[in-house]
Amino acid sequence: MTGVDTDVLLRRIRAMLDAYRGTLQSDRRRLFDHFTLADVAHKVVGVGSVGTRAWILLLGGVEAEGLLLQAKQAEVSALADYVGESEYAHQGERVVAGQRLMQATSDIFLGWLRIQPTGGQDEDYYLRQLRDWKLSAEIGDMSPRSLDVYARLCGWTLARAHARSGDQIAISAYLGSSTKFENAIADFAETHADQNGRDHAALAAAVTAGRVQAQSGM
Repeated sequence: MTGVDTDVLLRRIRAMLDAYRGTLQSDRRRLFDHFTLADVAHKVVGVGSVGTRAWILLLGGVEAEGLLLQAKQAEVSALADYVGESEYAHQGERVVAGQRLMQATSDIFLGWLRIQPTGGQDEDYYLRQLRDWKLSAEIGDMSPRSLDVYARLCGWTLARAHARSGDQIAISAYLGSSTKFENAIADFAETHADQNGRDHAALAAAVTAGRVQAQSGM
């Protein structure tokens, strides 16, 4: 960056990381202490994070391999206007608390910090590992039996998250013992799949007509 003292900038970010360190569990703070900030890069976000900032922090260790952390800006929840303000004044902490509540096991380096850019307002961030070696299922390669098992696992996982974060007794009573809920979800899934098919057909037609440019094989 032109006109920026890199050493001063890194010292400022290291001071911010000290605050982030305090949001980790004690055993994870000890692990984090094995690493030192080496470099920072701005990350171009995807569609789901348009309008927010994201940074990649490279940390190195003397005896440990490098660690990549991602700092993602956290703004006020879109639900706040409808369900009221969160109990958390720090939006990064709100995101972290929600993830820890819903997930059986969260990223060990999940935490938060607040920064104030020069001449700007406070910005809340939550941090996690950029690459935590989670695997992703290749649905297209699954057999019908494997897809059925995978769908059930996803359903159980989602139900567990709702049970941990909501009133499981009220949820169970609302769903009841009939198949109405299952049928409603299946109908929604089929309708959504049909809409996806129509959207893709419209996109393909636009590409063929030259209204939209597309590049494959990337």
